[in-house]
Order: sequence, then structure tokens, then C-alpha cells
Amino acid sequence: MTPEQIDMVQESFAKVVPIKAQAADIFYTRLFQIAPQVRPLFRSDMGEQGMKLMTTLGVVVNGLRDLPAIVPVAQKLAVEHRAYGVEADHYDAVGAALLYTLETGLGDDFTADVETAWATAYDTLAGVMKQAAYPTAAE
Repeated sequence: MTPEQIDMVQESFAKVVPIKAQAADIFYTRLFQIAPQVRPLFRSDMGEQGMKLMTTLGVVVNGLRDLPAIVPVAQKLAVEHRAYGVEADHYDAVGAALLYTLETGLGDDFTADVETAWATAYDTLAGVMKQAAYPTAAE
């Protein structure tokens, strides 16, 4: 990621934070629309789950300038999520739901450059997460 892309991700996420509960709802609604097979993986309160999602996104977004620090955390999270039934192909649906959420939440502020920055950030982290959790599938 370029420093400019990191700026775009961080600045756009700052605009989402005030609507984080709504953003989490948009995310999970969209995720379950495009990947209904993942719905049974979520057994806890979805409001609580949404806040966990937004907190984790905040940590990742704020840590983008120090990838060596956040990559091990993301890898550990990916390995832990295997126990919940998360599969490698679920990452594509999560990425699509994330971009949809940002587009919906940011409106006109979701420019092509912002979309590219977020896609790059997500692809980078999803790649290392899948490699950690599914090393033979990622080869």
C-alpha cells in the first residue's frame, strides 16, 4: 500500500466511525445476502458481533503504517476463526460486503481511489490471513 492509500483508508474510516452500529448492520445484512451459508457461523448477539467487527477494523486501519505489527495479530485471528467454521472462500464474500458497506456508508466520499485503497488493504490482509489459516489452499 502506498502512504496515500493508507491516508485514504484512515480518513474514510474516520467518517464511518460515527455510524459504526449502522455500518456493522449494513455489513452483516449484505454478507448474509451474498453468502447465506455463513449465517450459521454467527451464534452470538449480532449487535455485539458488529461492535467487535468495528473495533477490529479500527485496530487494523490504525495499524496500516506498521504492517509488521498487525500481520501476526491478523494471522492469529484467522487461525482462530477456523474453529468457528470459517473457510478460505468466505474471505471473498467478507471483502465484497466490506466494500458495499463503505460505499453505502460513505456515499459520494467513496471514490474510485478510496475503493482501490480499501481493496488493496483488504486483499493484503486477507492474503496473509488465508496463508496462515489455510497454508496448502493458498499455495
